[in-house]
Amino acid sequence: MSSANSPETPWQRTKKRFLRNKLSVFGLAIILVFIFISMLGYLIMPDHAPMANRMAIQLSTKHPGSSVQFLAIRKNQQVDTVNFFTKILYGQPDFFDFVPINSYQFKGDSIVVNEYTGVNNDDKLERSFSLADVAYPLAENEKVIFSNEKFDFKTIYGQQEAISLADLQKKVAEEHIIKRKYWLGTDLYGRDMLSRLILGSRVSLSVGFMSVLISLIIGIALGALAGYYGGWIDQFISWLINVVWSLPSLLIVIAISFALGKGFFQVFVAIGLTTWVDVARMVRGQIMGIREVEYVEAGRAMGFSNARIIVRHILPNISGPILVVASANFASAILLEAGLSFLGFGVQPPFPSWGGMIKEHYGYIIIDAAYLAVLPGLAIMLMVYAFNLVSVGLTDAFNVKGQTSS
Repeated sequence: MSSANSPETPWQRTKKRFLRNKLSVFGLAIILVFIFISMLGYLIMPDHAPMANRMAIQLSTKHPGSSVQFLAIRKNQQVDTVNFFTKILYGQPDFFDFVPINSYQFKGDSIVVNEYTGVNNDDKLERSFSLADVAYPLAENEKVIFSNEKFDFKTIYGQQEAISLADLQKKVAEEHIIKRKYWLGTDLYGRDMLSRLILGSRVSLSVGFMSVLISLIIGIALGALAGYYGGWIDQFISWLINVVWSLPSLLIVIAISFALGKGFFQVFVAIGLTTWVDVARMVRGQIMGIREVEYVEAGRAMGFSNARIIVRHILPNISGPILVVASANFASAILLEAGLSFLGFGVQPPFPSWGGMIKEHYGYIIIDAAYLAVLPGLAIMLMVYAFNLVSVGLTDAFNVKGQTSS
């Protein structure tokens, strides 16, 4: 018989049923977009500084689409260029200090700028910077001599170097006068909102993934023990499940956060230790329904160990319901993390978290800067909605009752 006429595997039939659900496919596409954006991270963020924490208080609550001109002043301390993978994970420290300006002009060997203060119709705030300090990372022991229309750098990188005044002015004008556009505006501290939203997706996805992984490990283990062995083991685990189930999840997470401390890693441990009950109850019920079927009895007759029967034969047959619960728990974990960060128990500043961003800016909803809280709120809503769509699609795909053969 040709492969074209070979019967479909259960996974192939499940895949077809899932792909027929257009809303679930749309939700999966949204999740993949978020994953792609969070993986690129610092490579696509306008602010590639660590934790997207480049502050400029003068630029507080700039509206989306605002453009600002900066004078980029080379830092005197040594800043190393990080490798590609380090930049993706942690960002690249700035080589420059950025001073927002309205205008500038050259005066001899200096540049005089009218600094932007963020206050309308205020008095001009003029500051003067040496062109050499702007363009080069000069240490304290490095000397610059300006004579005959030239700068003589006596100890730059251990070498003697000279550049004319005209060339240095041109270098500063072309390379150190920067115009930056804030596509989604700036937050309370003048930080780029787009960059912090992108980096915040990493927090939500990583917390969701790790907490779901922890909940699956604990829930599958306890649910399998309770469902397969029964007896006093089932009674004890069921009692534990009911106790945890009866307590509000957010209160348990807060209590665990108090015990473990505040921080990024503590968040997904706390959430994982509270969301395992859904997995355990489902696994227990599924295994109780199939522990006496023929292939399980055949495994026992062949002398297979209980651990092998559970891991190799029972769990693969209930992988569908496990995936459904995992996708639903992913959405719950994102909401719990956002709630924790809003209450101050989650990811700590300056690391960006969508819940933390809402906490910092919810007071701006009643003024003309509502976008500061609305944007992270929309991001949370969109990601949770996407995982719920996928969960519904998986539920329909794995539910073979009522399906007719094609």
